Amino acid sequence: VAFFVDKDLNNEVGAGEYADATAPYRGPSERPAFQRFVEILRAGPVLEVGSGPGWDADWLESQGVAVRRTDATAAFVVMQRARGAAAERLNVLSDELGGPYAGVLAMYVFQHIERGRLAGVFAKIARALMEGGAFLFSLREGERDYVEEGASGTYHISEWRKAELNHLLRGLGFMESWSGLHRDEDGRWITICLQKLG
Repeated sequence: VAFFVDKDLNNEVGAGEYADATAPYRGPSERPAFQRFVEILRAGPVLEVGSGPGWDADWLESQGVAVRRTDATAAFVVMQRARGAAAERLNVLSDELGGPYAGVLAMYVFQHIERGRLAGVFAKIARALMEGGAFLFSLREGERDYVEEGASGTYHISEWRKAELNHLLRGLGFMESWSGLHRDEDGRWITICLQKLG
């Protein structure tokens, strides 16, 4: 899955193609992560960073979870509003996140953040979560930093190893609750569900 963004997470190209390619479903590789995320949520809203078409928010709301849908790309916000969902623009790099939240969700987003900026994003999310809150994210596994050119646009990719992510997350008060790897046509993906300790 590719979310077509530039280094500032704000490329409008490819939103429709992305929505079509990620038609609403929860694949077998993702179900355990989402189930664990819902299990450890406390009362309160979830912030979704990079909501895209909103399929994950739809599923969470079907489980009774209140979701603040956000995306840096205006086309996705317009797309969600057109189908009756409340969505707003938010850039995780430059905007305040608000909170505290019971959970933060960011699926297939962080690989588009330049390597040197991800630690700051993790710290910002830790501050936005309430004690006991859940944090679920996925990004591309590997070691490279590069720019992909495709028919739908240009976007930055930073790949990560699990040990590198653990290093960035150390000291932020998180305990790993679930993690896994899966592969699709775009490569290997790391998915991690964390819980913020008191």
